[in-house]
Amino acid sequence: MELIKRLSTIPLFEGLPQKQHAALADISVLLSYEKGQKIFSEGDEGTGFFVILDGYVKIFKVSPEGKQLIYHIFGPNESFGEVAVFTGHGFPAEAEAISPATVLFFPRLDFVRLLRDEPSLALNMLAVLSWRLRKFSKLIEDLCLKEVPGRLAAYLIHLSAIEGKGPDLSLDFPKNQLASLLGTIPETLSRVITRMTREGLIRTEGSRICIQNLAGLEGIVRGDRKLGQYRLPERKLAIGSVRIRSKLSSQREEHHPL
Repeated sequence: MELIKRLSTIPLFEGLPQKQHAALADISVLLSYEKGQKIFSEGDEGTGFFVILDGYVKIFKVSPEGKQLIYHIFGPNESFGEVAVFTGHGFPAEAEAISPATVLFFPRLDFVRLLRDEPSLALNMLAVLSWRLRKFSKLIEDLCLKEVPGRLAAYLIHLSAIEGKGPDLSLDFPKNQLASLLGTIPETLSRVITRMTREGLIRTEGSRICIQNLAGLEGIVRGDRKLGQYRLPERKLAIGSVRIRSKLSSQREEHHPL
């Protein structure tokens, strides 16, 4: 019964009747992963998808040179690997736990049978995937057009909305993972966090960040407010075949595929 109640709070399963939550609980498999443990590799057979109960998981690709490009970092109540449900093809990227994680695995064939019985479940899934596409498009926009403070502010606002915990956020994963997601390096990210703290925008306590001035963060995202005297060297960022001038950290020029 506790699992059924938890399923009802997950966006993918919201609004479903209790009998559907019970059916989902029946087909789910509870899995645990240690920090750094691989969940699946690119090209692995897509036998189902996952929902995170606790912890964080990164979705990424590795270049031929060994560099990681992080597409998403997912946390509690978020799902990943859903492409396998619709296509039956292999996973298009890698998934790895970046903190101790507890997840539910939903086998593809069993889940497809539930979709046939409950069309609203399919609509929920389409809504989640559409929202994720918008989020990914926004990430590309931020990488092109915003400096690191704007990217971090946007991510904190997004995380606050996702976790549903108001201004008190948990960042229980390595700072270098967040830096990679935001297209910068850990040293630059640390400086930005320090400046945001000094200006009263956030407060940090270990792995937790508390938003103290939401309007101020929103102003940084819009470009109405600058973070102190923060400046970064200008470089070119390549997105596909289009090159855009952007003030990012002084990293090596990379290609970010859409």
